[in-house]
Amino acid sequence: MVLTLKSDKDIGKLKKALADRKVVKKFDAQKFCGALKTNEDGLTIQKKLRDEWN
Repeated sequence: MVLTLKSDKDIGKLKKALADRKVVKKFDAQKFCGALKTNEDGLTIQKKLRDEWN
């Protein structure tokens, strides 16, 4: 985000406006961490999946 500040604006109002704005979190990757439970090694699974294309 880029802000262009003009010298005639009140800095206190700008700081308050920035503090009041809501942050939108788009994707929580941590939610899916460890979601796949397997008995095989990850590298073995990758090799099997890549071999399916041949």
